Amino acid sequence: MAHETDGEDRLRTPAGAASPPDGPPTAQPAPPPRPGLSYSSPAPIVVVPPVPGSARLARNLWLFSFAAGLAVLAGSFLTRDSHLERLRTVVQEMAPGGDDAAVTTATDIVFWGSIGAMLLVMLLEAAMLGVVVGRQGWARLALVPLLAAHVLVMMVAATFLVPPGDAGSYVVILWGIEILLAFIGLVLFFFPSVAAWLRSGR
Repeated sequence: MAHETDGEDRLRTPAGAASPPDGPPTAQPAPPPRPGLSYSSPAPIVVVPPVPGSARLARNLWLFSFAAGLAVLAGSFLTRDSHLERLRTVVQEMAPGGDDAAVTTATDIVFWGSIGAMLLVMLLEAAMLGVVVGRQGWARLALVPLLAAHVLVMMVAATFLVPPGDAGSYVVILWGIEILLAFIGLVLFFFPSVAAWLRSGR
């Protein structure tokens, strides 16, 4: 009988398995402590919506507008000698009897002041354009008076920066393209898709 019991024990215990040791069972390690309660939730993942096509088109139109305006200013700077000579005659007609030094000073002020005013307005517009692209909707409202001021400054500067003949026609065409592109770009910034994209940045 003992032999049979041995055989049954061997059948019940697989080969290679360690038989349970005799004696009291060993104590199991204690589970790790549970983490305490967290009173702060993790920050949500911000989903950045894609830039709508209207916003990209508006930005590109403004950039082309700046390129047209800078082309006029660069041409005026390169041909400044002829402009100053022509403006000297205009100043003399407006203030006859002035001495040469006063006429020269007034001519320089008129010419460089016109270029500086045009450049200043364009820089302000470019700054507001950057703010709009940064998804700040209020900046598109600031572009409205800036574009109106741009037109007024251009009308004043046209008296001094538009030369006669074909060269003057090119200046007028470039200025017309500049204002037209800027106006279309400004209108695109008020499209519903662009407005929704700007609101999502808040």
